[in-house]
Amino acid sequence: MAIWNPIKWLLGLLSLDLGIDLGTANTLVNVRGKGIVINEPSWVAIDKRTREPQRIGAAAKAMVGRAPANMVAMRPLRDGVISEFDITQAMLEYFIHKAHENSIVLFPHSRVVVGIPSGATEVEKRAVYDATMSAGAREAYMIHEPAAAAIGAGMPIDGYGNMIVDIGGGTTEIAIISMGGIVISRSLRVAGDELDQDIIEYIRSKYNLFIGEQMAEKIKIALGSAYPLKEEKTADVRGRNLITGLPEAIEVSSIEIREALAPSVQVIIDTIKDALDESPPEILADLMDSGICLAGGTSQLQGLAERLANEIRVRVWVAEDPLTCVARGCGMIFDDVEQYEGLLVGIERDPYSSGQS
Repeated sequence: MAIWNPIKWLLGLLSLDLGIDLGTANTLVNVRGKGIVINEPSWVAIDKRTREPQRIGAAAKAMVGRAPANMVAMRPLRDGVISEFDITQAMLEYFIHKAHENSIVLFPHSRVVVGIPSGATEVEKRAVYDATMSAGAREAYMIHEPAAAAIGAGMPIDGYGNMIVDIGGGTTEIAIISMGGIVISRSLRVAGDELDQDIIEYIRSKYNLFIGEQMAEKIKIALGSAYPLKEEKTADVRGRNLITGLPEAIEVSSIEIREALAPSVQVIIDTIKDALDESPPEILADLMDSGICLAGGTSQLQGLAERLANEIRVRVWVAEDPLTCVARGCGMIFDDVEQYEGLLVGIERDPYSSGQS
């Protein structure tokens, strides 16, 4: 039984309740009652010798490929999980303090809900929990990202079957939710980052041109698609010619980029089909009415909803402001903790995990 601590209780009254989408590509912080207050890249620039963080967020991402010799810009999360614990802790601490900038609290002592991939192992969950507590949280809770995305998208989690597909930077999270719990979940490490790599490899093999991740991301946003566009587009791609070693610019079309992305897009579609194949007939009947909701930044890939609807023969729709669904859902937990308690994930046991801790 926890011992009541008056100082901790008082700090709790003055601190903010935070919902954090700790994403591979972006970290979003939702303050209860205020909405999304932070939306920054999950990048940290560190000193190579001391490994001390020098810049965090947008300022760190701006240094990618441009950092001085004594610094390196990196992402402390890979495939939705922590790969650099100390750097993730520093990033979280920075964002938590930044969320309190306009409040009267000098030393944040927040309650925090963090979204995690549904396929996270016990070790990975413990790492997220420890990093959040070490960053200054008073209490830390975790929720699977697709469940948080469903809440943030306004889906009725207490009702009949609903399906959410959250396609982020590092992972694609697929879940069917019914009667307040997750019936089936899939976590796939094919998402926005993999699509960027597909573009890099395609440009390299076809044009002997080496491009960076940021250029690949720009091309993905401008030209990427999963279904033929009404009007195909072209754009300039700049990089280094692998034969001459000199800078070069070429023009590529949306048709070519769609070809580059096709294998990874098909993997995502096949995984969704597999989840549907394992669903009870009653839930499939529900999905015929409710459809499939897409969330996450990569769900905005042009034509993806149309492609899915055409292959699965179920209505597919993109959530309003899909990039913020997980963060909004994490923040909404505090509105009614008892209602969502069944979706929270413990570090000792996970009701939706096939293994045991």
